Amino acid sequence: MDAATLTYDTLRFGEFEDFPETEEPVWILGREFSALTEKDEILSDIASRLWFTYRRNFQPIGGTGPTSDTGWGCMLRCGQMILGQALVCRHLGRDWRWIRGQKQKEEYFSILNAFIDKKDSYYSIHQIAQMGVGEGKSIGQWYGPNTVAQVLKKLSAFDSWSQLAMHVAMDNTVVIEDIKRLCMPWLDFAGAAAAPGLEGERELNGCAEGACALAGAEGEAALWRPLVLLIPLRLGLSDINEAYIETLKNCFMLPQSLGVIGGKPNSAHYFIGYVGDEMIYLDPHTTQPAVEPSDDGQVPDDTYHCQHPPCRMHIRELDPSIAVGFFCHTEDDFDDWCMRIRKLSGSREGLPMFELVDSQPSHFTSSDVLNLTPDFSDSDRLERFFDSEDEEFEILSL
Repeated sequence: MDAATLTYDTLRFGEFEDFPETEEPVWILGREFSALTEKDEILSDIASRLWFTYRRNFQPIGGTGPTSDTGWGCMLRCGQMILGQALVCRHLGRDWRWIRGQKQKEEYFSILNAFIDKKDSYYSIHQIAQMGVGEGKSIGQWYGPNTVAQVLKKLSAFDSWSQLAMHVAMDNTVVIEDIKRLCMPWLDFAGAAAAPGLEGERELNGCAEGACALAGAEGEAALWRPLVLLIPLRLGLSDINEAYIETLKNCFMLPQSLGVIGGKPNSAHYFIGYVGDEMIYLDPHTTQPAVEPSDDGQVPDDTYHCQHPPCRMHIRELDPSIAVGFFCHTEDDFDDWCMRIRKLSGSREGLPMFELVDSQPSHFTSSDVLNLTPDFSDSDRLERFFDSEDEEFEILSL
């Protein structure tokens, strides 16, 4: 047994604390649990999230590049996890559960195939790393949360199966008008809901021909493209400002919550909830062998689900550079989210982390909401705004 496998087994069975016995409510991606009476339900919910970790021995990125992302890919994997949760909500529903050894729906394997470490998977480490070159990141370079958000937005434009409307909010501001135009393109012009790159979608991502055809028909009839909203934020200088702590907790209580990507110095994590003052997260810092799907698209999936008690860290240890995610399947979901955010903004529990406005503020000079591929000038502007985030995270040694 090699060192990587030993590390994985040790992590699974030896180094994780059991979930705390506490009367404090446990919040996981918009669902409330009791640690005293619903521990099995908590662990089942967490095990049902997609867990993407470092992998080794995959196809070289770019043909001649790295065959492992150990030491540099943790934020890329966190980006995969938050988007993976969006796809689960989109195709299976928030209350879907993974049970080891139980037969799963075809949609589940189509989701997994979208993240397999191969160059032709929609959201593979290969696609994210190569698309990041356009964001000024060389292959093998560490990403910050805003960079991975911009890259995932670009890649989502080619996912004709999911037909997502992905929006990365700029300047800590969410503009309702822009999002509604993005999610309901039929209001402005016909046919805008069709993403580019439709050619060859039946081969790309291992998506079954019937499922892709069904998705196409659904996309033509749908009046709202499901929204993935990512909001890059900076909640302090070197440490998180305590005034934002309660507001951040409240995000995990919203039914539209996709969680948070961020971390602490030396590592990035995918935060899915909290209990008390502890954040609950999935950790990508485990190197596992790359997985090869079978000819029929089935994927050996045990290593894509975290089957040990989740990791926890005190919320004050969180690095202030994060990205918060939300999923709104319908327009009603989005209207409900807006109502809840406005209610939270009017409370006295903490400072609002971002501003929600009806229309574009005058200081916004341009918008890319009608373009499925974002304008580089916007992503560059965001990168300059968050320049210090990459300096505050140290790259893990190989």
